[in-house]
This record gives sequence, structure tokens and C-alpha cells, in this order.
Amino acid sequence: MNPTLLAITLYIVAQLAIGAWVARRIRTEDDYLVAGRNLGYGLAIFTVFATWFGAETCIGAAGAIYESGLSGGSADPFGYALCLFFMGAVFAVPLWRRKLTTLADLFRQRFSVGVERLAVLLMVPTSLLWAAAQIRAFGQVISVSSGLEVELTITIAAAVVIVYTMSGGLLADAITDMIQGIALITGLVILFVVVMRNGGAAALANVEPERLAILGGGTVPWYEVAEAWAIPVFGSVVAAELVARVIATRTPTIARNSFMIASGGYLAMGLIPVTIGLIGVRMVPGLEHPEQILPQLAQTMLPTALYALFAGALLSAILSTVDSTLLVSSSLVSHNIIVPLRPGLSEAWKVRVARIGVAVFGVLAYVMALHAEGVYALVEQASAFGSAGIFVIVTFGLFTRWGGPFAAFMALLTGVGVWVVGSYVLALSWAYLAALASSALAYLVAGLTEPTPSAALAPVGAE
Repeated sequence: MNPTLLAITLYIVAQLAIGAWVARRIRTEDDYLVAGRNLGYGLAIFTVFATWFGAETCIGAAGAIYESGLSGGSADPFGYALCLFFMGAVFAVPLWRRKLTTLADLFRQRFSVGVERLAVLLMVPTSLLWAAAQIRAFGQVISVSSGLEVELTITIAAAVVIVYTMSGGLLADAITDMIQGIALITGLVILFVVVMRNGGAAALANVEPERLAILGGGTVPWYEVAEAWAIPVFGSVVAAELVARVIATRTPTIARNSFMIASGGYLAMGLIPVTIGLIGVRMVPGLEHPEQILPQLAQTMLPTALYALFAGALLSAILSTVDSTLLVSSSLVSHNIIVPLRPGLSEAWKVRVARIGVAVFGVLAYVMALHAEGVYALVEQASAFGSAGIFVIVTFGLFTRWGGPFAAFMALLTGVGVWVVGSYVLALSWAYLAALASSALAYLVAGLTEPTPSAALAPVGAE
């Protein structure tokens, strides 16, 4: 076996073993879905960082910047770093105080069971698209390391990811996230230093000015620039994966501060793939698959031992992200739809149902990964689908007493309807902005027909 591939295989086996070992502590649904609500600063910071810092940053953003310059990476890392900061500064504390198990619980508390279930139907595809992006990136890395066809390596990646995710739940995810985060940071720093010493510094000094225009250099209409930033910020700030990390922390202060610290770390480490994407066109010109620029440079410039470290770190980062997305998909369906229909289920059966859900959604994500155009495209679709309405009703639900179930229904349906029509029928370059504005307007107008919510449903964000 190829020495690098052998090292990567051993690395993956070690990650699976850690997940299986931690899984022995899982007894209840809360243990599996929200780590017993007991995460401190160390685990919380790393699980936030590792959950978001995955394929889209290392593979997708580097490839997009390779093709289009900095404007291709406005969403990642810049937009997603801002998203994490926004979550910590605005949403983390009021969400924690709600004592939720999933984000959909908020919609049942504040609006109705019907709104809860509609929101689940909109949020699950988002998580599946994220999972598909990670599985595709996992396959790309293995393909570069082994020389195998991408389709085969994506299949292998999906199998590994499904087994890994089913075993340990959020607690295992958080513990392995810390290990994976440290490994990823080490791997990226080593690669950056080696690349800079081997022609990268000269290539960076000669980057064309137009490739440095993060806002399009005046050649892109303002509404397209706004669209590129709105999707990662508003489309992801209340993503179910992030909310799960808020819920799992021990105190609201830990929740808020962990997101703020993770935001800074995300941006700092995200600048490494950004830089490599910028100089990659000079160092490895004419790549057929731009998303392979990071692993290609690593394989070319690093000795076998260091490349194995880097590839293992990259794969572990992808594992930590896909673990979260599949777990969230399963938790939304199991906790918010299946368990309420079977109120007599034991805690053991609740965990079992959630694990079955992980397997089902893992297979669906695998199919999506095989047929996607690329990692970055999957991530943008994941951030945009249905999220306009989710953002609107979370914001109004947490911070105001305006609007009830009808307003929430209208906001959700209007948001997803406008985005689908704008994106796929009218091909608008500002479809998400239109969805966000129309969703907010629909909520406000529909709220005129409803009475003020009772004190039991009043927002707790200002407490």
C-alpha cells in the first residue's frame, strides 16, 4: 500500500476508535444529541471551529480563489468568520436560555407544532447539502493521495463518515473536534511555511491586483456582492449545527465567548487556504480540478511523513464537519417528528432512532456528493436553501412578541418559494436577498392578523 495512504488509513481508524470509546458514555437522547449540555471552554471553542472549518474552507474556498481571486472566497473564510461572531454576539445567550434540544424546539415553543415540523422539512436539506460537500471533499483528498478515481474515493469516504457519525453523537464529536482542530492547525501551518519557503513568497508578491479585489474590484454589481456576503452571514448564523453547539455548552457565557474566540481562530487559519488559492495559479497552473490545489501542493512539497500528517488533519477536519451535519439532520427528524409521535419510547430507543437516521441521511448525502458540481457550489446551496425564512422567524421569535404561527408559516413558505423561483426559474443573481426581504415582509404583514403571543411565548433574549 502507498505509505501516505496507509498513514491516512491509520489516522482514520484512530478517529473511529476515539469515537467508539467515547460512545460508551451515551445513555440518553441528551447525551447523544447535545453532549449532556456540559461542554466547557476547551471543547466548545474547538467544536465550533472544527464544525465550520472543513471542506468548504480548505478545499472549496482555496479552489474558488484559485479560479476567481479573493472575490471567489468572500463567503469563506470571511463571511463565515463573521457569521460565527454574529452568533456569539447576538444569538447565543437567548438561544441557550430557551433550554432547547434542537433549533426546531424554538419554533414549537414560540409558534406551534406545525411551524416546528415545516421548519424541520426546510432545515434537513440544508444539513444534507453540507454533509454532501464534506463527503465530496473527503473523496477528493483520498483521490489525490491514492490515485484512485474520485467516484470510488467518494464512496469510501461516505462509508467511513456514516460509521463514524453513528457511533458517538455530539459528545464524541466535541472530543474528537479538539484533537482534529489541533491536528488541522498544525498541518496547515507546516504546509504554509513550506510553501512560502519554496516559491510561495515570490508568487504572493507578484499576484495580479485584480485577484486581490475581495468585493469584485468595482466590476461586480453591488447587489451581487451583497448576495455573496448575505448567504454565509444570514444563511448560516442560525444554522442548526451552530445552535446545537450553543445548547451543548454549560453556561450562556461559555456559549457566547466560545463563538467569539472561534470566529477569530477561523479567520486566522482561513487565511492560509486563501493565500494558497491566490498563489496556486502560479505554482500549479492549469489544474483540471481547482479544488485539489491544497492537497496537490501538500503532496508535491511535503515529505511523505509530513504529507501524511497534513492529509490526516484535513480528513479529520472534514470528518468533524460531516459528523455534525448528519447528526443534526437525524436529530431534527428523530427528536422533533418521530419521538413526539411515539411518546412511550425509552431513552435507549430514542438514541437508536437517531443513529438509524444518521445512516439514512448519510446515504442520501453520498448520492448528492456524487452528482454535485463541486464543494463550493454545495456549500452555497446549503447556506441559501430555506434559511431566509429560518433567520427571519428565529430573529422575530427570540427578540420580539410580534407574530404567531400564521406569520411564521408565511415567512418560511415565502422565503423558500422566492429563493427557488429566483434561483432556478428567473436565474436572479440576488435571489437570496429577495428571499430574505420578502420573508421578513411576509412575517410583518401576516403578524397584523394575529394577537400578541401570551407571556409564556414571550421572547427571553432580553433577560
